[in-house]
Amino acid sequence: MMMHPTIDPVALQLGPLAIHWYGLTYLAAFALFVALARGRLHHAPYAAQVALGAWSKQDIEDILFYGVLGVVLGGRIGYCVFYSPSYYLMHPLEVFAFWQGGMSFHGGMLGVFVATAWFARKRERPWLWVTDFIAPCVPTGLAAGRVGNFINGELWGRAADPSLPWAMVFPQSGTMMARHPSQIYQFLGEGILLFIVMWLYARKPRPVGAVSGMFMMGYGMLRFMAEYFREPDAHLGLLALGMTMGQWLCVPMVGIGVWLWLRANRQIETV
Repeated sequence: MMMHPTIDPVALQLGPLAIHWYGLTYLAAFALFVALARGRLHHAPYAAQVALGAWSKQDIEDILFYGVLGVVLGGRIGYCVFYSPSYYLMHPLEVFAFWQGGMSFHGGMLGVFVATAWFARKRERPWLWVTDFIAPCVPTGLAAGRVGNFINGELWGRAADPSLPWAMVFPQSGTMMARHPSQIYQFLGEGILLFIVMWLYARKPRPVGAVSGMFMMGYGMLRFMAEYFREPDAHLGLLALGMTMGQWLCVPMVGIGVWLWLRANRQIETV
C-alpha cells in the first residue's frame, strides 16, 4: 500500500499572503469552465444562436459570476442544513465562517440553480436553455476540486484491503489504516468520465432539458457509487438503510434527472 504524499497546502507564500493549492484548483475550475463554455458556442445547437446574437462570450462571463456566487453561498448553506443543522441553529453566525471549511456539492448545485434562474430571467431566456448550456462544462470543475481534496488529504476513503495496489494510508485520518483514495475515484468518475459522456452527448441538438437531466442522472449515480468507498462524515456516520448523507441526497437528484430527461424527450423543440 502507498502513503499519502504529504503536500504543503500552501503553494506559494508571498510575505503575509499565502496562496493555497485548494484556491488554485478553484481558479483552474473557473478557467476550464470559461474555455469549455466558449467551445460550446461552436456546437451545432448554439452556433446559429451566436450568429443571431442570442449567445455571446459576455454571457459566459456573466454566468460564471452568478455561478460562483451560487456555488459558494449554496455550498455553504447546504453544508450547514444537510450535515450539521443542529450545530448551526445553535451558532447561526458561524454559517458565514467560510474560512472554517464545510461545503456541500448538492447545496452548491441548488445555489447554481437559483443563480442561473436569475440570469435566465434577466436575459429573458428559458431557464433550461441556460442549464443545458453549462451542464457539460461543470464536471472538469468537479475534477479540479477533487484534486484539491487529495492534496489536502481530506475526504479520505473507507478501509481497504492492504493488498490493493492503490490502497493508501492517510495520516491525516489519525490512523495508519489502508484506505481507498476516494478523492481519485471521484476525480475519475464524477470528473473525467462524466465530462466525456456529457460533452459527447451535448454536441448534438437535444430536446430542451435533456442535457440537464443527463447531468443530474450521471452525477447522482456516479456519486452514489463513490460513496461506498468514501468514509462517511464522522458526526453523521451511516444513516437509514446503511446509506450516507451524500447517497440520500443523490436519490432525489437521480429521480429528478430521470423525470427531466424523459419529459424532455417527449418534446420536439431542441437546443
